[in-house]
Amino acid sequence: MASPLWSSINVNHMTTLTRKQRELEQRETLILDVAKDMLLRDGYLGMTMDRIAESCEYSKGTIYNHFPNKEEIVAELGLRTMNLRTDLFARGSALKGLTRERMMGVGTGLELFVRLYPREFQALSIIQAASVREKTTAQRQQALRACDNRCMGIVAGIVRDAVSQSDLVLQDGISPEKLSFGLWSMNYGAYSLMGSDIPLQELGVDDPFEVAHKCSHMLLDGYGWQPLSTEWDFDKTEARIREEIFSDEFAQLEKLAA
Repeated sequence: MASPLWSSINVNHMTTLTRKQRELEQRETLILDVAKDMLLRDGYLGMTMDRIAESCEYSKGTIYNHFPNKEEIVAELGLRTMNLRTDLFARGSALKGLTRERMMGVGTGLELFVRLYPREFQALSIIQAASVREKTTAQRQQALRACDNRCMGIVAGIVRDAVSQSDLVLQDGISPEKLSFGLWSMNYGAYSLMGSDIPLQELGVDDPFEVAHKCSHMLLDGYGWQPLSTEWDFDKTEARIREEIFSDEFAQLEKLAA
């Protein structure tokens, strides 16, 4: 399946550009495509400007005309990855239903991102490293922070809605952002372990995605977020999320599994 993650050519956009502008964008697309494959295959250290230039059949100077260093390339790839993740979060949060169901929609969006694009998810740890970000321009750093803030804002916004609708009473010292961080870090940690070499099945974790779901519900139950998992059929909610929000993505997963 062709990944939409880092495709930078928009057909409608390209028709409005001059020939020279189109050539520049097409060249940049090729550079990013080559760099993406190299980063995912060989890692951060294996991705060099020399190798990118050789693979693209451009001079190294041409590469530098587009990107001043490889960190800028990594950051641009990261922005495209993070924008897709943000889109999945936003779509999941738009589910019509209870606040806790909407939070499930966001969680399903994150799971789909991990399952459809596992290599890109693993690459986020490289993209988000301080050693990479500090070598990028202030404009690029601001764009990366904005992506993170949008994701946190979506999740924290649902928490605030839950509080305003009396679905949730936050404990002293727990802000919407702190609760969101707890959920986010628990799920990201779980998905990172799933992508590692740790033999989870040998450790008794037969279905790690299902375990992650149950742990998320236990956390929300612990906060008293209504309705509790013992009082609501969240399996029906999950089925509704699949059908109403992410039917295309789950169809892609079925094709991958076939």
